[in-house]
Amino acid sequence: MAARVLPSSLLVAAAVAVAALMAMAVAAADSTSDNIQPLSTLRLQATQVEMDSGAVIHASPDVLGKNGEDSAWVTVNFTAPAPSAGHWVALFSPADFGLSVGAGAGTNAAAGGEGPAAGLPTAPIKYMFANISPSFMSSGSGNMSFLVINQRSDYAFGLFSGGKDNPKLIAISNKISFANPKAPVYPRLSLGKEWNEMAVTWTSGYNINEAYPFVEWKMKGEESPKRAPAGTLTYTRRHLCGKPANAEGYRDPGFIHTAFLKNLWPNREYSYQIGHELPDGTVVRGKSSTFRAPPFPGQDSLQRVVVFGDMGLGQRDGTNELAGFQPGAQVTTDRLIKDLPNYDAVFHIGDLSYANGFLAQWDQFTAQIEPIASRVPYMVASGNHERTFHDTGGFYTGNDSRGECGVPAETYFYVPAENRGKFWYAADHGMFRFCVGDTEHDWRPGSEQHAFLERCFASADRKHQPWLVFAAHRPLGYSSNDFYAAEGSFAEPMGRALQGLWQKHRVDLAVYGHVHNYERTCPVYENTCMDGRSKDDGKGSYSGTMGGTIHVVAGTGGAKLRDYSAGPWPQWSVARDKSFGYVKLTASDHSSLRVEFIHSDDGAAHDAFNITRDYKDVLACTVDSCAPHSMAS
Repeated sequence: MAARVLPSSLLVAAAVAVAALMAMAVAAADSTSDNIQPLSTLRLQATQVEMDSGAVIHASPDVLGKNGEDSAWVTVNFTAPAPSAGHWVALFSPADFGLSVGAGAGTNAAAGGEGPAAGLPTAPIKYMFANISPSFMSSGSGNMSFLVINQRSDYAFGLFSGGKDNPKLIAISNKISFANPKAPVYPRLSLGKEWNEMAVTWTSGYNINEAYPFVEWKMKGEESPKRAPAGTLTYTRRHLCGKPANAEGYRDPGFIHTAFLKNLWPNREYSYQIGHELPDGTVVRGKSSTFRAPPFPGQDSLQRVVVFGDMGLGQRDGTNELAGFQPGAQVTTDRLIKDLPNYDAVFHIGDLSYANGFLAQWDQFTAQIEPIASRVPYMVASGNHERTFHDTGGFYTGNDSRGECGVPAETYFYVPAENRGKFWYAADHGMFRFCVGDTEHDWRPGSEQHAFLERCFASADRKHQPWLVFAAHRPLGYSSNDFYAAEGSFAEPMGRALQGLWQKHRVDLAVYGHVHNYERTCPVYENTCMDGRSKDDGKGSYSGTMGGTIHVVAGTGGAKLRDYSAGPWPQWSVARDKSFGYVKLTASDHSSLRVEFIHSDDGAAHDAFNITRDYKDVLACTVDSCAPHSMAS
């Protein structure tokens, strides 16, 4: 039968409806208080200089990292006349921030803006209210401790009155700095484009014309290390797409280096150390660390992978009021550090740092995950808080990245993509094939990404890599989160356009972030549980032919948790958990996969299921999974 051609008026109406749905999704996901970066609540443009001779602030020690440390605790002592709840202390870098307060005062009319020009054009790295110090309100004097990391410049603290709405700079501390501000810091591993390759990325203050970046590495038991050269990238304000990222939130990112360690032996342990060779032959070294090389694709051995989204930045010193912004970030980080011996790789599927245009937070985030990322591959995906910014070629028109438009994430982290500006890629880890999607770019049939995903799924040799996993940020499958329920979609609008691919290629699992809770489905296809083919044993375990893909939402890394929809559960929703945690996949052999949801607070599995099946079950046809075939024998 000939295809029916819709009138143009209906096509336009349909397009408008789709756009409205997408706009609702953006607004719902980004209008809540849990998406407000605390630094953005400071009215920097209203800052005035009112230096007070009675106000004093002092930081110690003056020199940090004398023994090569990349972080240090700094004690800040301060005194202010007439103490109030509106006094606060902030860390700035570079240290001469006070010189720019009120620069260009007047109006923004010439630049097309409205109202007064920025009183303080540079945001602090972090801040705390003075009344955190117990004695401040009664005596006017107090002290607090800041955890300061090496970010390639000197630092100073500012003491402010007037609260966040009308800040007045009343005192500036002495300058402090690291012994070597340019030192190489925060190594992070990732899988390379070949199975026997590991990428090592780090940050430093050395441009390529100042020093030659390298990684020194060797297999355990070898005597002499090898050197692998590194490439160097950076970005500037002109790479960024809008405010605050290219304005008050901008901070020089330094230089990001990546080296590739090749021809690794599967499962062997290696040691490595990042470094730079200066023109005079002097070598500056960073921390040394170890990793275990990935297994050969299809190798039959114990393999364990962690997956989660939406972690953000924690702070051990209590700064930035992050307890309300990403209350679980630190506890999840600490749990992952403690559990390091029990997994082999991490997939952080979007919404990484939640810097939201305040770029100093990216250094803070890479420092936070360094104990993890320096030991196991730390693979990332692109989320709305990394990429989405209006009129920049993305699939959504919101402003969730606050001007970043993907630039910091795509520079700070290496992924084995054909084009790092398009964050989709394949990653093999033994018996696993991961096809990582980029939900901030079009994924629908006919798109470049759809073609990639087809190739990624189709090229997996399922007799050797039986466990096929799709991972992406926004839930393109199933989620009964409250804002999706309000739209009536229970998924990202148009997300299930990939459902045909998942079914055709028998994708075992689809794992998402974006929604800040945990949920898993039955093996589902077109809103229908296919348990009849999957032989659910009533305990959340499945054997035999998989009738559909199991979808797991795990945006539980640390950002403020979200509610589910009210009313009865959709029939495909079989487990929910509003807790911080991560998903752990354990393949013990080619026939057995265990999936667990691990709570960050106690490290225990609070939901789990098993998939048990043989290769014949992978080949077997289920609904819409096989091409037409002959009945002839």
